[in-house]
Amino acid sequence: MSTMSFFKAVSGKDSDNNERASPPAGNLNNSHVDSVRCHMTDLSRWPIFSILDPDVLSTIKKVCVFGSSGNEAIFITDDDDVFAIGSNCSSCLGLGDTHSSFVPRKIEILCRKKIADIAFGSGPHVLAVSGSGEVFSWGHNGYCQLGNGGSNQGFLPALVTTNLQGKRVAQVACGGHHSMALTADGEIYAWGQNNCGQVGTGTTSNQPTPRRITAVIGCRPAVALACGQTTSMALMDNGELFGWGYNGNGQLGVGNNVNQPNPCRVLGALTGLIISKVVCGYAHTMALTDEGVLYSWGANSYGQLGTSSKANQVYPTKVDFNSDRFVEIAGCHYSHISAAVSQSGRVYMWGQCRGQSVTIPMLTRFTCTDDVFATFSSPSISWRTYCVDHVRSSRVTHCISNAFDDPITSDLKFVVEGKDIYVHKSILKIRCQHFRSMFQSCWDEDGKESLEITQYTYAVYKAFLQYLYTDYVTLEPEEAIGLLDLANAYCEPILKNKCEQIIKQGIAIDNVAMLYAAAIKFDARNLEDFCFRFALNHMTAVTQSDAFNKLDETVLKEFIRKAALAGAFKY
Repeated sequence: MSTMSFFKAVSGKDSDNNERASPPAGNLNNSHVDSVRCHMTDLSRWPIFSILDPDVLSTIKKVCVFGSSGNEAIFITDDDDVFAIGSNCSSCLGLGDTHSSFVPRKIEILCRKKIADIAFGSGPHVLAVSGSGEVFSWGHNGYCQLGNGGSNQGFLPALVTTNLQGKRVAQVACGGHHSMALTADGEIYAWGQNNCGQVGTGTTSNQPTPRRITAVIGCRPAVALACGQTTSMALMDNGELFGWGYNGNGQLGVGNNVNQPNPCRVLGALTGLIISKVVCGYAHTMALTDEGVLYSWGANSYGQLGTSSKANQVYPTKVDFNSDRFVEIAGCHYSHISAAVSQSGRVYMWGQCRGQSVTIPMLTRFTCTDDVFATFSSPSISWRTYCVDHVRSSRVTHCISNAFDDPITSDLKFVVEGKDIYVHKSILKIRCQHFRSMFQSCWDEDGKESLEITQYTYAVYKAFLQYLYTDYVTLEPEEAIGLLDLANAYCEPILKNKCEQIIKQGIAIDNVAMLYAAAIKFDARNLEDFCFRFALNHMTAVTQSDAFNKLDETVLKEFIRKAALAGAFKY
């Protein structure tokens, strides 16, 4: 089957881009590709996708790239079909054979399963989680990492049922040859190779089926998992971090180089801190606190800890860089590279970057950490299941975006704090119900060429108008609270959600009380819950902040009541 034949199958068009009478049953139907071409810059960074037709790429919504050379990939389309492409080492493509192919082939058993998460090991072996929480496994199985009770290679995806039957799995993670699953209830299961204790059973015997980890952590729920080559990490719902397995480079962060067959809490510099994210590289670990502070430990031969040296660290070490707050961290057990995103949206990378050792975070021109791994990691893999955000790049949308604040083509200007913002009534009416109502013939505003805005700042109102032209919001977290007010007043739920996400990235002890009150005022429930949990984790410091002392009496009483119910005040 040629690439052009595959394109015909998935698009329902012939080589001249003409519609066929009717596409074959079971194939993709993506006629929208004909009218809207998608920007494929992100996907094209992975060499494995460079051979695919752009119209095929435009149907992809999720990808996972893996393999010792980045030569294997699984992707999910808009129609929820699952395809595989590449060299098929150890039958890791799940196609029922060992044949490699540069033409995507469908993994029938996974189609229409709403695959939510994919993880891979070094064999490679692959795990996938369906939308209903089922776990499928296939590929290399020499160490029982497929969890099916045996060690035979898996040619097709098969359900992992032992001890997971009836469980709703939310996340999977793979080390070199071991596997982990996290249920929606916070239970941790592990299986596969266990020569260093990476399965967490207290022994070093391989584990052929999923086994729940309860030693040390008991029944406390976890919220995230991460795996190095032969180590495992679990983040608990209270912000504590535990690790187990191989520790020869100090990657467990427990202060020594001794392997740990049972979970051990990571303390040191993390004592008293609330961890919000954790990732693992091949033999190093990184953790991010809920205040955006980054810590790293473990192997450092390539500078992957970002500490300006190449010395290993057996305790968590703070990564100091320009006093910038980080909101995302990235790592993968396949490589020695690290990446992070700052609060301002800047993407940094360090470690083994295409053979070079970078010992401190280096600013890139990328817009996401996924691009770092696609471009500079060796091999070129994806560090997580990458969700493709298709940026529509037709000339129409490009022109509309460029028309914002253009005095030559505009027919209306807003004056805010003495500054002009040039817009187009038609675009505003199309994009926003508030303006649709405002610009009616029966209202004075419809006949005016200039309107003064006094309720909002220039930065906030300009960001709002620019959002209507581009769908993007570019505001610092402290300014986003004003935009949240506007979004609430103008009944813009999507913008409101974007503001909440920006504000969450800027939360800190000295402003959380103010943000909590604002969330209540603007009926932002998710932000309210987020602020409350953050304040609960830092109760002593928060109650001593100026913002807390300025809380409205009603808000303060409700906060104290909720904190009491959450167990903040114990006898």
